[in-house]
Amino acid sequence: MTITQLQYVLAVAEYQNFTLAAQKSFVTQPTLSMQVQKLEDELDVLIFDRSKKPITITEVGKKIVEQAKNIVNEAERIKDIVDQEKGFIGGDYTLGIIPTIMPTLLPMFLKAFINKYPKVNLIIKEQSTETLIRNIEDGHIDAAIAATPLEVEFIKERPLYYEPFVGYVPNNHRLANQDKLNPEDLNVNDILLLQDGHCFREGVINLCKASKNYDDEHFQLQSGSFETLVNLSDEGLGMTLLPYLNTLTIDPIKNGNLKYFNNPSPAREVSLIYHKSELKIQITEALKDVISGIVRGAIAFQDVKIISPISK
Repeated sequence: MTITQLQYVLAVAEYQNFTLAAQKSFVTQPTLSMQVQKLEDELDVLIFDRSKKPITITEVGKKIVEQAKNIVNEAERIKDIVDQEKGFIGGDYTLGIIPTIMPTLLPMFLKAFINKYPKVNLIIKEQSTETLIRNIEDGHIDAAIAATPLEVEFIKERPLYYEPFVGYVPNNHRLANQDKLNPEDLNVNDILLLQDGHCFREGVINLCKASKNYDDEHFQLQSGSFETLVNLSDEGLGMTLLPYLNTLTIDPIKNGNLKYFNNPSPAREVSLIYHKSELKIQITEALKDVISGIVRGAIAFQDVKIISPISK
């Protein structure tokens, strides 16, 4: 039994196809198939039922796959231990970021990080929170940046910053003459929201629920981008809420439409999340330090109330 064989088994289990598993493992399909067959022969069991399409995992195979994950992770930890002992910060590192954070945060820290840690090959993927959690569990990404708390047992959360919500209120809106907003001023029936699947949308809904201004019958209009929501607000279709960092790129002409909340300002907690096994922790720590240092200067708010991204 070898680590390579276990890695091939995990690839087949994930993709349920020997050809695709071989492509993802950067080997030929006959090589991968032969190694999996050798392992099955050694164990005298069938890990995969090849008679079905797609390939399925046998009952004993499921137990083997779970154990294989543990063994492969522990094997990777050996290299991790050596890198940490040598103080080496480098190698491939895959980072996922949710769509409502990536456009504003990535330009702020990326250049500084790659300049400070040129030996790290940072691979960045924009994915939904649900996809990030699954990919952390499967080992396809090393860490992610997402709105928290998530309350996932195998994930560790390290807060990076707390980002206040800011209202964007057009001139013809009922709240246009208010200097500052309070959560109880909000009515979800006249707030333009991001479409389903965005955690910021869930945060806004939870804020309105807490303020008792929520109607399950609402949501005639939803969008996938904050820019679109702002443009729709300008057309008189309602107000919207933005994360604070998104307001920094608003056209200065529109700054008068921004309305901040009275303290404590509703806010989202943005964290660096990763598996509790803490593989590549030295890179994770370096990333956290760079991002926290940069964003700390951009967000001066102190008195905030965290709004959960999880539906209640």
